Parts: sequence; structure tokens; C-alpha cells
Amino acid sequence: MQTEHVSAPAIGLSKIEKWFGTRAQPVHALAPTDLDVPAGELLVLLGPSGCGKTTMLRMMGGLLEPTGGDLTIENRPLWKDGARQGETLSELGMVFQDANLFPWLTIEDNIALPLELKGVGKAERMARAHELTRLVGISGFEKRWPKELSGGMRQRAAIARALSYDPKILLMDEPFGALDAMTRDQMNLELQRIWMETRKTIVLVTHSISEATFLADRIVLLSPRPGRIDTIVNVPMARPRSLDVQTTPEFQDIARTLRHRLNEIS
Repeated sequence: MQTEHVSAPAIGLSKIEKWFGTRAQPVHALAPTDLDVPAGELLVLLGPSGCGKTTMLRMMGGLLEPTGGDLTIENRPLWKDGARQGETLSELGMVFQDANLFPWLTIEDNIALPLELKGVGKAERMARAHELTRLVGISGFEKRWPKELSGGMRQRAAIARALSYDPKILLMDEPFGALDAMTRDQMNLELQRIWMETRKTIVLVTHSISEATFLADRIVLLSPRPGRIDTIVNVPMARPRSLDVQTTPEFQDIARTLRHRLNEIS
């Protein structure tokens, strides 16, 4: 009898936990946690402040070393003997709430910077930067300076920079949290479009129930410190989703369930 082949998850967390502080004053930020993120999934981490969302994401991105447990990217360890594994790390791109663009570099040079650091030739990295400005919707602004762009456009450039070396996984820490409501809605639509075109694995942290429900395939709701997985909610709504989906009973039921559970655990 043939057995079905099950591929390794894009991200695998096994008993991952994190402590901060000193031995005299330890802070348990994240309790031992198991989570698999399949390749191509758009997963959202949701929860109250201090629940460990960003801690978990930063461990996934190699910015924090877990205190315990195992963390794998495409079945390869991200950490070994206290050191990040460069080959594994290269599968990851990160986007933060602040675009963190270098003000002395043009948009195309900001986007191409990771490639320059990898020794890619100028012609190739400029071609890649122009390809990505088209993907994220800022074509024509390649020669502009970051200060000349709106907050939403700077975040598009930050997403393009994170995608420059074609990582398989994109990790996003409240990337639209500082934007106004209308721009945030537009960026949610754009992120959905980019995800549908690239089918990258995306893990996104947000405080917004509506943003989580609109974007996610699955929502992982974390409880307050020490953070732990409280609930996992599947979001089966068809894609592409328009902003009008927020008025549907299905969307409102999911959002209501999340809101009630957040009120109970906060």
C-alpha cells in the first residue's frame, strides 16, 4: 500500500519558548509552543499586547534565539549551537512597522541593497528592483528618495526590498500599523494581491481583528504572558477578497468569535 507523502512545513515550531531578563528577574514571554506553517499559507498571529506575537515572529526570523525547543525552516534548523544558519536564514524576508528605508538611497537602491550585499552585479539587481516596483505598485518611483513617498508607498518599497532575493517566507510585524485607515485597507488589498501572485509563505503579526480576518488563511490567537496558543481559527472565505467581504455574515461571525475570545483572555 502506498503512503501519502507529507511535505515538511515551511516553518516548524516544536516546544519553542522564550525567557527574557536575568536569573533573578526572569520574564516568561512565550510558553513552550508547537506550530506548523505549511508552505504557501498566509498565517496571522493575533492577540493582546504582551502575548508574545512579535517574540514568536522574531524567533522565526532569526532575530531572537529561542530559550528552548526546536525551530526549523523547510525542515532545516535555523539555529545550531547558538549560531544562526546562514543558508536557512536566506529563505526569510522581514518587514517591520517602520519601513526603515535608508534616506540617502533612492527607492531602487533601497530595494536592491540586499542583492548588493550579496555581490550581485548592478545590472541584475537594478532589473530585479524594477521588477519588484511593478509587483508592489510603485513603478515609476524608482529614482525618488524615501522622503518623497507617502507612508504606504514606503511600506510597498520595504516589501519589495524584503522580496529582493526571492525568499520563500515573508515575516511581517504590524507592517501597516502606522498607516491611516484608508491606506491600511488599500495595503491589505495589495498584500493579498502580492501573496496570490507569488504564493510566498507569509506570517503576519497584527492587533487588528478585521485585518487578520481579511488576510488570513488561519489566525493563531495567543493568550497573555506567558504567551501560548489559545485558539486557531480557519478563515475559509474565497479569494480574492474585496473590502466588501467585511459586510458578509461569514466575515462578521469570524470577527465576532475572535473579539469575544480576546475579551475573555485579556
